[in-house]
Amino acid sequence: MLNPNQKLSNAQLAALLILRVVIGWHFLYEGITKLLNPNWTSVGYLMDSKGFFSGFYHSLAASPKLLPVIDALNEWGLVLIGVALIMGLFTHWAIYGGMLLLAMYYFSHPPFIGLTYALPSEGSYLFIDKVVIEFFAMWVLSLFPTGKIIGFDRLLVKTK
Repeated sequence: MLNPNQKLSNAQLAALLILRVVIGWHFLYEGITKLLNPNWTSVGYLMDSKGFFSGFYHSLAASPKLLPVIDALNEWGLVLIGVALIMGLFTHWAIYGGMLLLAMYYFSHPPFIGLTYALPSEGSYLFIDKVVIEFFAMWVLSLFPTGKIIGFDRLLVKTK
């Protein structure tokens, strides 16, 4: 975490703020597109899982009682994380929630040699894909309290 006595330059703060907002937009957009599509479900994605944890993801998809909960958590999690990051509200929770969601996506569809998926990827990856890059970008954001500097978290902080 940033030392309270250490100041960010305007350029550093602007870069972190832009990073927070664009990641927030990505989450928000992904969530809204799922919410607006009445036929969307995570079942295909979960059943397409490969790798070490595929059994876990397949069991989620096979549960008729759990699948609607998983779908709702995914849709609304993406939307709420996105809104929170854009607004700088509950930023700490949004960042770690987003990192958890990204980790779940990564372990469902790891970019390992020999694994192919029904949906094409956006490039040829080996271990590092856009999910990992966004995960580490969020880790960087977790180290700087941008919501407390520029965001609604500022209203939640007790002033001395």
